[in-house]
Amino acid sequence: MPKKRSGGGLSPTQQAAKFLGVSVLAGAVLAGIALPAVGALGLAAKGSVESFDELPATMKTPPLSQRTTILDADGGQIATVYSRDRTVVPLKDISPYLQKAIVAIEDSRFYQHGAVDLKGVLRALNKNAQTGGVSEGASTLTQQYVKNVFIEEAGDDPTKVAQATQQTIGRKIRELKYAIQVEEELGKKKILENYLNITFFGQQAYGVEAAAQRYFSKSAKDLSLEQAALLAGIVQSPSRYDPVNDEAEATKRRNTVLQRMAAVGDISRAQAADAMKAPLGLKVSKPKNGCITAVKGAGFFCDYVREVFLTDPVFGKTKEQRAKIWNQGGLTIRTTMDPQSQNAAQRSIKDHVYKSDEVATAASIVQPGTGKILAMGQSRPYGFKKNETQINLSVDQSMGGGMGYQPGSTFKPIVAAAALEDGMPANKMYPSPYQMAYPSPVSVCDGKRWVNDPNNPAKLQNENSSEVGPYDMREATAKSVNTYYVQMISDIGICPVTTMAKKMGVQRADGDKMPQVPSIALGTQEMSPLTMANAYATFASRGMHCTPIAIESVSRRVGDKTTSLEVPKSTCSRAMSENTADTINTLLKGVVEDGTGKKAGLGSRPSAGKTGTTDERYAAWFVGYTPNMAGAVWVGDPAHKRKMVGITIGGRSYGKVFGGEVPGPIWGDMMSGALEGKPVENFNTVHIPDSKPRDRGDGDGGRDDGDNGGDDGDDGFIGGLVGGNNGGGGDEPTPSFSIPEGFIRGQSNGGGNGNGGRFG
Repeated sequence: MPKKRSGGGLSPTQQAAKFLGVSVLAGAVLAGIALPAVGALGLAAKGSVESFDELPATMKTPPLSQRTTILDADGGQIATVYSRDRTVVPLKDISPYLQKAIVAIEDSRFYQHGAVDLKGVLRALNKNAQTGGVSEGASTLTQQYVKNVFIEEAGDDPTKVAQATQQTIGRKIRELKYAIQVEEELGKKKILENYLNITFFGQQAYGVEAAAQRYFSKSAKDLSLEQAALLAGIVQSPSRYDPVNDEAEATKRRNTVLQRMAAVGDISRAQAADAMKAPLGLKVSKPKNGCITAVKGAGFFCDYVREVFLTDPVFGKTKEQRAKIWNQGGLTIRTTMDPQSQNAAQRSIKDHVYKSDEVATAASIVQPGTGKILAMGQSRPYGFKKNETQINLSVDQSMGGGMGYQPGSTFKPIVAAAALEDGMPANKMYPSPYQMAYPSPVSVCDGKRWVNDPNNPAKLQNENSSEVGPYDMREATAKSVNTYYVQMISDIGICPVTTMAKKMGVQRADGDKMPQVPSIALGTQEMSPLTMANAYATFASRGMHCTPIAIESVSRRVGDKTTSLEVPKSTCSRAMSENTADTINTLLKGVVEDGTGKKAGLGSRPSAGKTGTTDERYAAWFVGYTPNMAGAVWVGDPAHKRKMVGITIGGRSYGKVFGGEVPGPIWGDMMSGALEGKPVENFNTVHIPDSKPRDRGDGDGGRDDGDNGGDDGDDGFIGGLVGGNNGGGGDEPTPSFSIPEGFIRGQSNGGGNGNGGRFG
């Protein structure tokens, strides 16, 4: 007597014999079951056997795609993302009712036959012959499982999906061969478990756990008889038997399953009758997929994490490899996002800027010394509706952001750091007239020189006519004196500035190289808030720059195994000496203590920072830091069309927007909330001797140092280039010059113009 296997079913030899018995009838049986046009195919029995033998011996079984969970630094859930909503569960966590229901309706002889059910084949052949069509199939649960494996392997590729589901004898042969292998290797219980976890139940739900949650908001192990019967009935045609869209059709199908369960003896007829009277009892949970579902306003941070995963080679050498891992899911990603900081950022943003405002704001917080991104938010939420966007205004274009925004005077401390590193003393004085032509020539990195056009020289001016030097570095930084900083960059050359910027991780948001033109001293190159926050974190950490990171750890579950993946690490390197950083910290402390950044001050907690307002007030900034956190806030029109003059923001009207007026308070509230309960740390400062007696008063009409109305002053056009508020409440002066073509960005090629000049 042939030996039977312990889980029921036949031995491999018997299964193969049955297969060969069927394959002899290839044209009539196999095609008759699955294909109506047998004759047209002309497939001989011999050809079927050869195709069978030529198939690889082992079926590739890809990991089942599952949902990925993104967590904050404390382990709280930010969002779930997936290509297929699936949570794999063991058979013991699946209701016995559902196990019986799926077998009863899909393959009632599952435990009696092997991979191929010969009786089912003959029954289907007879039925189809009688009807003249394909009214009944003969696939076993094992064959259906194999088919689903093919579909899973195809992923979202429509061509591969079509190949995996096409009604051809070739596909049937593959199913049959691999079904025999699967039966031998896995056994009945494991096949049933795998089938229930892989199959599609409609409404974006793959596998029984996701289906139970979707339709009944409960776990698969808690399903009742009638609920289990409903889910089992959906499998044959998820669209036709969708209970959400066609309750009547779904009810009829559920009752068919219940009748079948009674017929095979899984339940009594009385149980079936009672269950058939019950309502469907749906408690539908909407799919919660993607960063749009993120909590704490962290949709853009979530999207940034996804971009990091898809672009960083640590997760795979090629883009395709990384995308495959991401789409397969089953990941638990613990991020650097600090929930306290994120909540503080979003709360401050919401209080100061409405999502329906003509302009938007974006903010980022970075931890000095580690590069950890603690918060990332913006006023226009993540989404597709009006006043929503999918563009992350905090990051570079390559990471899902925009083209960036001119940082204005917030770039000047980088120029100062380059000068200090070059040996310039902190009390260095320059004449700093109210207006002047750009000094010429100026050295650049390639050994050439930038030369101002003698026939149409590019000029610049300070914010107001009262700003006439000489100034030293402290006063010039406090007042954002443009002519001082242009003289400084002409002295040291442009190359040390772009080199320092690179060391601090500062780059253009669009990925282009920073041009070798003097106007970079005034913050004319478009940056992202994350870039500026991370740059200022370098000052906070006494000159150590750490590349920004968003991911702490990643674990990946494949089947029953969980493994840890390598993650990107922050790379820290010294960008400047401690003395240089301490000097910058000393220079910038005064801005929030006594200058235009006063409204951003943190009370008794030491802080430092810089305001910035760009040309014609298209953007305003405040970038600041404490020894343990650095943050950047930008306010402006992402489309660079709306000037912030005569505008209402957050329900408040502004004649003109300054960096200290709107971004400053956002920064102050954000950082106060983020730092609440955190240790109060002090800066290392240095003594900067006065270069001359301060006989003009500390900031009368100035921006950053004075108390006589100076709090409301700011930097005007790219740091005061065309004029801004005079700090004493006066009118903004009208620009007295025209801007030469190529002035703002310039061109770095040998023959192009930059600042109206040329290279020679």
